[in-house]
Amino acid sequence: MASVLSRAKLARAARMLNVTYPRLPPIILMTDERRLPDPIAAICALPRGAAVILRHTDAGTRANLAARIVPIAQSRGLVLLIANDAVLAARMRCDGIHFSESRVPEAAHWKVRRPSWLITAAAHSARAVARAAACGVDAVLLSAPFATQSHMERPALGAARFRLIAQSAAAPVYALGGIRARNVNALAGTRLAGIAAIEALTPDQSS
Repeated sequence: MASVLSRAKLARAARMLNVTYPRLPPIILMTDERRLPDPIAAICALPRGAAVILRHTDAGTRANLAARIVPIAQSRGLVLLIANDAVLAARMRCDGIHFSESRVPEAAHWKVRRPSWLITAAAHSARAVARAAACGVDAVLLSAPFATQSHMERPALGAARFRLIAQSAAAPVYALGGIRARNVNALAGTRLAGIAAIEALTPDQSS
């Protein structure tokens, strides 16, 4: 969880990284069944223009959360994407869809079916970034520049390698994984769409 000050610092850094892609949201909050089971407070704390990727895997929970999040997103000027569930995204009139790395080929189909959607995809390597770009995604969430609790079994790319992949990518790249106000400056100057995070965008209830 993060304080008001650290979240504000992260938002400023994300906006600076985002200058190359002003039409994309600079900040993405990722929901998580284990680490952020109820994301409503975190969503309400996001700055206008930020995005939320609803990636709860249980279908019932995902649908219930989507119904709660849609009016909040509309009233606060947030972008809402549903992970791996185009049917729900269409039914709830969301802004787009996010695909896990294994489902990236589906992006090409939905880019034709829903040209107005923002379509993103996960990637964990230069090869995966290139594959996602070839499938026509609008942006790639590349993990992980720093050590992260989400994938403790997988070593982080490190800031240097992350920057190299992002700079040569054929699609806009978001930094996802271990992002904090204290380390985001290590990505300064990299051609990025912004940052994506869980804890770093979750309000500290004690602050």
